Amino acid sequence: MREIVVFSGSAHPGLARQICDRLGVPLSPVDIKRFSNDCLQAQLLANCRQRDVYIVQPLVPPTQEHLMELLLMIDAARGASAAQITAVIPHFAYARSDKKDASRISLGGRLVADLIATSGAHRVLTMNLHAPQVHGFFSVPVDHLTALGVLADHFRGTDLTDSVVVSPDLGNAKEATQFSRLLGLPVAAGSKQRKSDDKVVIDSIVGDVAGKRAIVLDDEIATGGSIIELLDKLAEVGVTEAAVACTHGLFAGRAVERLRSHPMVSQVVTTDTVPSPAGWPELQVRTVSGLFAEAITRIHGGESVSILFDGVDPTHAPPQGSLFDKVGG
Repeated sequence: MREIVVFSGSAHPGLARQICDRLGVPLSPVDIKRFSNDCLQAQLLANCRQRDVYIVQPLVPPTQEHLMELLLMIDAARGASAAQITAVIPHFAYARSDKKDASRISLGGRLVADLIATSGAHRVLTMNLHAPQVHGFFSVPVDHLTALGVLADHFRGTDLTDSVVVSPDLGNAKEATQFSRLLGLPVAAGSKQRKSDDKVVIDSIVGDVAGKRAIVLDDEIATGGSIIELLDKLAEVGVTEAAVACTHGLFAGRAVERLRSHPMVSQVVTTDTVPSPAGWPELQVRTVSGLFAEAITRIHGGESVSILFDGVDPTHAPPQGSLFDKVGG
């Protein structure tokens, strides 16, 4: 079997090292230089010829810088005759640019997917896309992991009496429903209107939440605007406290300050798909390195990755018999 070689850009080398530790392989070095004209150059400092190369790089701020690093590293691996190149993108930031909701607007999700494929990636491994339809923007195979099981494990050992899972909006209600099933809890959702990138209005809560403790689930928290608006609305309708859980904890702008100081928040839980903010010791971070390592092992061995969804996401469960079985062949 071909050898696995793992590289990391500058976005999140800590996660890449944890993945390598679980795989039992070293993290191979990369030399990224900036020239006087501000252009970047990436050099992979390990042999890639006829090897399976995995490049770990979440698209986090500065997002454009890290995207360019990823494209250059993929191109370098292609030029070094790698047998297969997998872009491991724990957080695909451009998944938020998934539709034409205004005149003459760019569709960044599809454009960046095209750039990754054109640079030479044979496959993409990612987690919890903000808009699942972005999966279809890629012209190469995509393995789309979920952190719902990891986040559910965090809450399983706690007292969940009178608790309810709450989604900030109806668009994320499917994920919240799957999460609620893992914990055996009811589910509710906010009715949200987005006014701008960091301004939303939640005018009502769909579901029974009065007198209960909420577990607010979102895929991504950037500025925290949606979460704060939801917490204020939950307080109005009688929720006693709220734990906040998300896959991608970007916590940009004043998000840390707003969440730490909000009287409703009992705890904030996230994963390490992106680097954690400094100076927030109360933040609870669950690692997804084991999921990525297992997915890489299965991709490398030509095995099914969908088994990682067993018991987590029923939409990825194997089919229960074929149509031919039902009609007698």
